[in-house]
Amino acid sequence: MGSPETRARSEAPQLDALLSSIRACRACAGEFSHEPRPVVQVTSETRLLICGQAPGRRVHECGLPFDDPSGDRLRAWLGLDRSVFYGDSRIGVAPMAFCFPGTNPKGGDHPPPSRCAALWRRSLLACLPRVELTLLVGGYAQRWALQHASGRSMTATVAAWRTYGPAVIPLPHPSWRSTAWLRRNPWFENELVPHLRTRVSAVLGSAAAPHEPAA
Repeated sequence: MGSPETRARSEAPQLDALLSSIRACRACAGEFSHEPRPVVQVTSETRLLICGQAPGRRVHECGLPFDDPSGDRLRAWLGLDRSVFYGDSRIGVAPMAFCFPGTNPKGGDHPPPSRCAALWRRSLLACLPRVELTLLVGGYAQRWALQHASGRSMTATVAAWRTYGPAVIPLPHPSWRSTAWLRRNPWFENELVPHLRTRVSAVLGSAAAPHEPAA
């Protein structure tokens, strides 16, 4: 089968072609009131893969994943600064849906269209042979990846983080909407975040040295 490094080199052209197809995708154009703009950041060298829900409006406009207050909080949890987060090719971001799904009039964004994962997700993951740690951010990513092993709620899944092994860590969404959840669940920042930083540091080395408290 060859080493992970050999597989990564051989599959890089395949990944490049797949990413070009993803970024050209307009499968959901008829469902949006805006032009689709797929946002994904991975390379064949990706070792830390962050799987969230879908880009928000600000990310849709700038094209940079987690370039918003949610990203600031996520980077604080991980112990990474912006230069490492965006500059290290070993860090990848592949949400459940690559395009901003639009704003729900009742509040928040619409859920990620399931069509996106059906079209692209398994093919994309197959092109990332070096992933050592996957972060499942929010309920949609957790249910897709964990299937029957996920809890009855996002909270239940995150609370059971020890059961998923070293290669997977479930997280709440880092948006401002999670602030009250964090207050109600102090174990997350007291227990899970230190473990998260240790695992990220193990995958990335000194580049992931904790640098600030979690927000």
